[in-house]
Amino acid sequence: MSTTFPRIRKSKLGYNVDQVEDFLEEARRAYTAAVDQPNVLGADNIRIMAFAMQKGGYSTTHVDAALERLEEAFASRERERVVASEGDAAWYAKARSSAQTILDRLAREDGHKFSRVGPFTSGYHPVDVDAFAERMVGYFQHGKTLSVEHVRTVVFRTVKRGYNEQQVDLLLDSVIDVMLAVK
Repeated sequence: MSTTFPRIRKSKLGYNVDQVEDFLEEARRAYTAAVDQPNVLGADNIRIMAFAMQKGGYSTTHVDAALERLEEAFASRERERVVASEGDAAWYAKARSSAQTILDRLAREDGHKFSRVGPFTSGYHPVDVDAFAERMVGYFQHGKTLSVEHVRTVVFRTVKRGYNEQQVDLLLDSVIDVMLAVK
């Protein structure tokens, strides 16, 4: 019986224990791989990892917290590898370029920062997304406080003809990448 994470009551749903254990083993192998070996698992893969649910599975809160720490460790490791091969300047130039791409998107007029979904489909509420966009601009341009955790956990209301959720989520992933790159 595995005890990597606390398990929840047998009547409640938690993450599938075998899937979590298999993923953690894959992550261990990837993290300890030699620098010259190709890296098949990265911070971005960890961020989007999803597990099936099972009764009596692992506590989602504990697993999610561990995945966030793992993502940060992989991001740090990726940075070390790039800096070792290309130098600090190349790493920061890539981060600045990504940040500029994000800022270019966020500079669009409110209500038009992202594509809208169809008239019978719900998407993220543009008012909510645009307000959070201002916080991200404040972070990038003025050094205002914004945590990776806040970007990871931001929740937007949904509305018919809202912003395309995939586009917004991809931008948020890019913001996290940049934040972890300069951490």
